Amino acid sequence: MHAFDVLGDPVRRRILELLAEGERSSGEVTAVVREEFGISQPAVSQHLKVLRDSGFAVVRAEGTRRLYAVDSTPLREVDAWLDRFRRFWTPHLDALATEIARGKRARRHDPGSAK
Repeated sequence: MHAFDVLGDPVRRRILELLAEGERSSGEVTAVVREEFGISQPAVSQHLKVLRDSGFAVVRAEGTRRLYAVDSTPLREVDAWLDRFRRFWTPHLDALATEIARGKRARRHDPGSAK
C-alpha cells in the first residue's frame, strides 16, 4: 500500500496523531477512535494492522497488552517526496510570517493601536 493511501484515511491519520503523542495501548487507541468515529473494535484493529503492515506503526507486547508507537521511517520518506513541492508554499508562508512580524512591531511602537 502506498504511503498516501495509508495517510488518506482519516481514521489512520487520527491514530497516528494519537501515537505521535507517545506509545499507546491498542485499548486506548480503540477507545478514542470508537468515540470519535463510531467504528467497531475490529475496524480499529484493522486500521492498526494497516499502519503496522505499512511500516507507520510498530507494536510490542507487554504482558497481555499490545503497545503501539509511530515508526518515523515512512514519514521521512513522505517528507522527502513532498520536498520537491515545498517551493510552492514556502514563499507564501514566509510572506505571512513577515506580515505577522510587521503587525507585532507596529503594535509595539503604537500602543494605542487596535489589537
